[in-house]
Amino acid sequence: MKPIRKAVFPVAGLGTRFLPATKAIPKEMLPVVDRPLIQYAVDEAREAGIEQMIFVTGRGKSAIEDHFDIAFELEKTMSERGKDLSVLEPTRLGPGNCAYVRQQEPLGLGHAIWCARDIVGDEPFAIFLPDEFMHGSPGCMKQMVDAYTRVGGNLISVLEVPRAQVSSYGVIAPGERDGALTEVLGLVEKPKPEAAPSDLIISGRYILQPEVMRVLADQEKGAGGEIQLTDAMASMIGTQPFHAVTFSGARYDCGSKAGYIQANLAIALERPDMASDVRAFAVDLLG
Repeated sequence: MKPIRKAVFPVAGLGTRFLPATKAIPKEMLPVVDRPLIQYAVDEAREAGIEQMIFVTGRGKSAIEDHFDIAFELEKTMSERGKDLSVLEPTRLGPGNCAYVRQQEPLGLGHAIWCARDIVGDEPFAIFLPDEFMHGSPGCMKQMVDAYTRVGGNLISVLEVPRAQVSSYGVIAPGERDGALTEVLGLVEKPKPEAAPSDLIISGRYILQPEVMRVLADQEKGAGGEIQLTDAMASMIGTQPFHAVTFSGARYDCGSKAGYIQANLAIALERPDMASDVRAFAVDLLG
């Protein structure tokens, strides 16, 4: 069983729900308190032992590449002024530890993952959707990698939601359960609540075997006229082990404005340098 050394971050989306803020700034660079969303995802990958970060980008996303580069002018100026440079340490990815590939057309999540096929090669790999902000200790991917060492195969993170909300997500058909680990018998993309096989939704973290790339190569379109990753994964069930890991932690949907505000408030309330001020303001604001 090969270890999980590589992670794919599909970050080519336009972020139209956050316009005009995302007109010139990638949505993945929107900060939660003082770190951009993409930084939280990369830190989660590192905690899980992942070595190489693969970013599937599009036009106007160069800020992501700059963020993980060395900023010589900034660091020189800070050093000369006696500023602490340790705050920049997490933004540095070593030589060869990051790669960038373009998704020229918005053909869906499955297509974005397929664009990274040559870099992934013949290895299992992780996928992170950065606007699904998964907050916990250990992180979501660390929990998944620990489960992977037990069962191998393919894994997805899941969360339980009210059944009325399942039509917005991919949903699993569950089999046998063992604590946080659930056998996956099937996957359905955005089912109607009355037809959903469960209330366990796919929550933006994956560990997949490289065979999924050969399935995606067929470029078959699914829901919304896009190449769906869920459809490709569903076709692999029964041929390889497939499990879901129920994440022990908090999830914030930073693809929505309300979820993004919630994430900022939650993280601020955990920060010793600002928690008391933010809590006092929130209490005063809510009256």
